[in-house]
Amino acid sequence: MKMSLAQKIIYKHLAEPTDLKPGTPIRLKIDQTLTQDATGTMTYLQFERMGVDWVRTKAYSYVDHNTLQSGFMNADDHKYLQTVANRYGVNFSKAGNGICHQLHLERFAIPGETLLGSDSHTPTCGAMGMIAIGSGGLDVAAAMAGIPYSIKMPEIVGVRLTGKLKHGVTAKDIIFKVLEEKTVKGGVGKIFEYSGPGIKELSVTERSTITNMGAELGATTSLFPSDENTLEFLEKQGRAGDYLALAPDEGAVYDEYMEINLDLLEPLLAAPHSPDNIHPVKDYASTKVDQVCIGSCTNSSFTDLSNVAAILRGKTVHPDVSLTISFGSKQVLKMLAESGALSDLIASGARLLESTCGPCIGMGQSPASGAVSLRTFNRNFKGRSGTMDARVFLVSPETAAVSALTGYITDATGTPYEKTGLPDSFLIDDSMVILPDLDPEKPIVKGPNIKSVPLGKALSEIKGQVMIKVGDNITTDHIAPAGSMVLPFRSNIEKISEFCFEPLDEHFPARCKEYGGGIIIAGSNYGQGSSREHAALAPLHLGIRAVIAKTYARIHQQNLINAGIIPFVFEDESAYDSIDLLDELEIQDVVNLSPGLSFTVKNLTKGTEFTASHSLDEDQVATIKAGGLLNKIAAEASDL
Repeated sequence: MKMSLAQKIIYKHLAEPTDLKPGTPIRLKIDQTLTQDATGTMTYLQFERMGVDWVRTKAYSYVDHNTLQSGFMNADDHKYLQTVANRYGVNFSKAGNGICHQLHLERFAIPGETLLGSDSHTPTCGAMGMIAIGSGGLDVAAAMAGIPYSIKMPEIVGVRLTGKLKHGVTAKDIIFKVLEEKTVKGGVGKIFEYSGPGIKELSVTERSTITNMGAELGATTSLFPSDENTLEFLEKQGRAGDYLALAPDEGAVYDEYMEINLDLLEPLLAAPHSPDNIHPVKDYASTKVDQVCIGSCTNSSFTDLSNVAAILRGKTVHPDVSLTISFGSKQVLKMLAESGALSDLIASGARLLESTCGPCIGMGQSPASGAVSLRTFNRNFKGRSGTMDARVFLVSPETAAVSALTGYITDATGTPYEKTGLPDSFLIDDSMVILPDLDPEKPIVKGPNIKSVPLGKALSEIKGQVMIKVGDNITTDHIAPAGSMVLPFRSNIEKISEFCFEPLDEHFPARCKEYGGGIIIAGSNYGQGSSREHAALAPLHLGIRAVIAKTYARIHQQNLINAGIIPFVFEDESAYDSIDLLDELEIQDVVNLSPGLSFTVKNLTKGTEFTASHSLDEDQVATIKAGGLLNKIAAEASDL
């Protein structure tokens, strides 16, 4: 059998022989794990409950999200993360060292290995020829304990790139083009594998922009071959020994194909309020800009920011525009300083932020009321910036820089600048990565905001009222909001549940408390966006027993299962229209849950009924019956 690159890596990492037919449950051995501080606290709290002496993977814990320390909560989380990492054998990257995905790509990603991360943008490292998958924190904790990762075999989409990018057109525009065609739902259950002569023009950092935003397709992951461009990057990072040439078999057959001619590509943007609302930049040329934010794990590499500096050199930001720069890593910041590019950024009037996620997750730099904000980030969901009525556009760094100068949305095709290539070598300084000593005598420090992990209950009959009814493409930002007011409570599910669904219905938590929880009704692609398992754990805490939706985003569906919440789907989607808030539903005979079995749902309020099904395999059914993955792992451990 001629294999794609994704199939080759997956086959090598199967925990037991399994057919690679799409949809088949597979179990993958995981080489590396990655967490960040917004999801990491819950991950390690769950890992502690497993009773394992040390991690079984090459494990990395990054502090890059909750760095705005306006109270004790974030600093307490950082202390916990450092001490728990030291105890269990995790490499700990301190705040200021860099954004997890950029930093991991630079220093730790290895071609041909598997990476599981508690962040939806973990597929960034697919630029290095890895199978890098984002998941909920409990899945990562289980992988760290040596438990293979369970997933259904994805379809493989072959994306062939031909031609060469024109001046002012970038890798960001390539992934915009894919999003335009496939939409935010088009990648669910799929891996996007890039090939063709056009990839030779793309450095690893440019490739990482594409694999990073593959998460916005809902894709399981995206990846490029490991080739001479990979070797060049690794050599310049002082890691040539990590190189392994990897490519698909000649004549490999894919489940789906698409082709993009880079010669024909023009600068694109994602207009409010979705990453797939794609238009040519020129269509918005008369749009006045109030704010420009450059950075994030999508576009904060040395080459990205050097290109920005080249455009800004000798010029000043428009007086009506606020420009901020976030650096992907300490390595990037130091190299910009030594090259002189940092001086160009400062002289232009740009405001310099930390080497962290920052504004991308609503940690500062919220736009003014009704403002137009151009961001080089990966998501522009309504309200994610911290300002509900802001109009947030996603653009390339080059478009962002030129627009910051003109004061209007402007592409870079008419602006002369020399595109920056990779440097002769990267500055290597890993001193802010703290190596663990596994000393069990050193205390694990937990501040007062760090609470215990909520546990689900064993499966029982489900009868309850509809606590909320939502539409299509509901994101985890809607369910468990980000931002500086909420993120500090990521280690406190009881507190964070008070914000559950706040952008859509601020009365949801109180309603759940009044009625003792119940059922959520949702449209298509429920739970898209971030991997945050808090979007499952907060509803669990509030008494949610089941969700009935048209379709689900992959990570959130698994997070619901891990929490012990059943993700049902409407067999006939028209039944969605007949359900209203506070309707009382009873799911018949649910205690007999098994793969392939459908259930009658009685609407006791209206005297009607409909059928709900599910896609759970035997392992997932066992998880639900146990009341969640932690309960299942504990039960299996007690049987040994």
